[in-house]
Amino acid sequence: MFSKRAWLVVSLFLIMALVLTACGKTAATATSEATCGADEFCIGILLVGPASDGGWSQATYEGVKYVVDHIEKSAFLYAENVFSDPNTTVAQYAENLLSRGAKVIIFNSDSMKDGVIEFSAKHPDVPVIFLSGDFAWKEGKNYDASMKMESDIMGQIEYGKMMAGCAAALTTKTGKIGFLGPLTNDETRRLANAAYLGANYCWKNVLGNTTALDFKVVWIGNWFNIPGTTLDPTQVADDFFNNNYDVVISGIDSTEAVTEAKKYQDQGKEVFAVQYDYENACDGAPKACLGVPYFNWGVMMLPVIQSVKDGTYERSFTWGAPYWANINDPDKSAVGFKKSDGLTADAAAKLDAFIAELAGGLNLWTGPINYQDGTVYLADGVVATDQEIWYMPQLLEGMTGESVSK
Repeated sequence: MFSKRAWLVVSLFLIMALVLTACGKTAATATSEATCGADEFCIGILLVGPASDGGWSQATYEGVKYVVDHIEKSAFLYAENVFSDPNTTVAQYAENLLSRGAKVIIFNSDSMKDGVIEFSAKHPDVPVIFLSGDFAWKEGKNYDASMKMESDIMGQIEYGKMMAGCAAALTTKTGKIGFLGPLTNDETRRLANAAYLGANYCWKNVLGNTTALDFKVVWIGNWFNIPGTTLDPTQVADDFFNNNYDVVISGIDSTEAVTEAKKYQDQGKEVFAVQYDYENACDGAPKACLGVPYFNWGVMMLPVIQSVKDGTYERSFTWGAPYWANINDPDKSAVGFKKSDGLTADAAAKLDAFIAELAGGLNLWTGPINYQDGTVYLADGVVATDQEIWYMPQLLEGMTGESVSK
């Protein structure tokens, strides 16, 4: 199944410095002089945001740490807050990691797509891993046969988003759920759609409601707040809560949704958030959080990177599935859902039953489903192909909000 990160708005006023850190079993102090030892197998990763963002970048950072913990005599370097700014391109960040000893380079965001292409063309023999990309997917729209050493990795987080939507539907008292979205692309639309499908199913089939669920999407314009460029995610979350949306599902890389939910809870309001990306994203406000669908990147990265070290690497496209026997197994499940204290015992039990249905074969990507403009997405009884899920041009009928950011 699925892509990640279509573009990243560059602010000329935000020039991010390159921070490279060598890591063994634990991260060392950040230093621009870091290199890997001569006897170490060295991994390099470019992070679109901070390594401590509580979201996407932290999850990928922890994924590489997992790999280092499982590959003997390995280490890693990283660069965080990577932008194609006027001084340093994404490809140049990758060049820097390569010059410091990295044997494989991981690009962690679809916003780095051009950098992946540029770097791969210049270094056709260097293994490259592109998180959320589809260049290596032979059945995909963007397959590029010339990038012989580039592989793509993404988790089937759509399932996690369905769980997030279900948790929200089981919790809302107003029947109004807000979705705090980043920028718009095929990936972000399909994840918002997955959350809606999960919410709508649990609203109707689990709770037995006959009224329509109010599910509204607002896009901020990027993966995280860039003052003066994006909508302020804090304000967007506040607007939801002030307009009777009592659950906000986050689709951005940072933690504004749960931070604001806690603020309103502290004022006596019964509102909640669902976080995204990183397993421990609810830790700062567990009572305000229902849970978090998260990526377990290490499970997907390890076999690919191990093959590079072993000299058996072959190009691949990985769309990692949940391990349904235990979706939170740290060594087997590519994606999971971690419940938080905001979820009641009754809602948690109903969510577990929904997860069991998914594990048993429930497929919410089954028609009849229309796009937002009323055109048919899936006819009655038709099950979506992987391509029909991955490449998502619109939001779905029943959702409010724009399919494309303004």
